[in-house]
Amino acid sequence: MNSTTMTVRLPATVKEKLGELAEHTKRTRSYLAAEAIEDYVEKELAIVRGIERGVEDMRAGRTAPHQEVMAEIAGIVADAKRAQGSK
Repeated sequence: MNSTTMTVRLPATVKEKLGELAEHTKRTRSYLAAEAIEDYVEKELAIVRGIERGVEDMRAGRTAPHQEVMAEIAGIVADAKRAQGSK
């Protein structure tokens, strides 16, 4: 895996907690920090990309009116409840 170095400024309390976690998990602070940053970046990028897809769909007219969607969902829920009641 390619890696690079980056300096991050943290509150002292976070650094202390990271050190404690490192001791308990037998990992380095650097490893844990890199893992946390990677997870955060992946989650945030997924959100941003989802928003971008939504905006593209809006611009292309690939949308449905809110009331129509909610009515369809209500029908699906009602059908599921009826199916459970017949068991």
